Amino acid sequence: MPIRSLSSRPSMVVAIPVRDEETRIGPCLLGLAVQGRHTPDHVVLLVNNTTDATVARARDMSPSLPFALTVACRVYPDAHAHAGTARREAMEIAAQRAGAGGILLTTDADGIVAPDWIGRTLSAFADGAQVVCGRALIDPTEALAIPAHLHRDDDREVAYGTVLDRIHDLADPDPYDPWPRHTEHSGASIAVTVAAWARAGGVPALPIAEDRAFIAALRRVDTPIRHAADVQVTVSGRIRGRARGGMADTIARRMKRQDELLDDSLEPADDCLRRARARAWLRHLHDERGMGLGTRASTADLAAMLGVPAHHVAHRMIGPYFGMCWERLEAETPSLRRRGVRRSDLAWHHARAADIVAGLSGSRPIQSPQPALMSPASRSIR
Repeated sequence: MPIRSLSSRPSMVVAIPVRDEETRIGPCLLGLAVQGRHTPDHVVLLVNNTTDATVARARDMSPSLPFALTVACRVYPDAHAHAGTARREAMEIAAQRAGAGGILLTTDADGIVAPDWIGRTLSAFADGAQVVCGRALIDPTEALAIPAHLHRDDDREVAYGTVLDRIHDLADPDPYDPWPRHTEHSGASIAVTVAAWARAGGVPALPIAEDRAFIAALRRVDTPIRHAADVQVTVSGRIRGRARGGMADTIARRMKRQDELLDDSLEPADDCLRRARARAWLRHLHDERGMGLGTRASTADLAAMLGVPAHHVAHRMIGPYFGMCWERLEAETPSLRRRGVRRSDLAWHHARAADIVAGLSGSRPIQSPQPALMSPASRSIR
């Protein structure tokens, strides 16, 4: 349910996985301490496999902090000593502190949340969201150590991701996540109601990308999610991180050799349009089915668009949540299989995406790519 009153807010607990962060845990906690009237009630540090003075630093600060502090120490086996395990347990402890009607927030130990981080998060909850994803911005000083060409590549990649997301917004609008919005799912800034967290089964204990997997689990059970661009955290730009496979490893790898393909979440623009339209169509069918209305003809039409038999769609529409149905259809339909985008072809794909956005916005019709203008991938196949 929407959180309508900011004056009588629910209990708020912040969960932070920590590993060897003796120099950064102080600024992290101080950032949470200056949230004004939205100061959290409790902060949980899940300190795992740590060999430095992180625990002592945190406990020394505890008496001067405006919130209760729990420092839980763990030594996980090597196979489980990663951010997924630590964030999962940190959130579990935080949920116990917050209670069934509370809110859980999570960030990273190398991050410093903005002074209005919680206040703006609560505003998004008040508009009906049950999950709020904020933005993680690299510390501008540390960003200077990253080569300029990587910043340029990242800017282009983010710009392309934004225009693809605009296609989704126009073809399959989400009332809880209106435009403008962003596309990040970073563990540096996620807030969720305890009820939604429990319904999704908590944070998956994955060695990498546990934050993306958590958002996917929340989508699976139809949780309203807001990508709030004004909710921000400053994170480190270091290239020797604590989480294997995390952002620091990605930066270090790209400094040696840039990735040939863009992020896995990005795809050709026409694929994006097909995906957005299919999801909107399935959502409509699922809603009709829930109201007991006939859907046979529309199911056949969607199946024809996807190039599969009608029973392929019908069998994947059965389930209590739209998110579960869509996940099955997306994963098991060949025409919805994700294809990557080569970085060298990005300009072409971005231009094509902009044309689609213009068509969906009504400024001009959507045109099919002409043979001379077919995507680089299509040309190579021919």
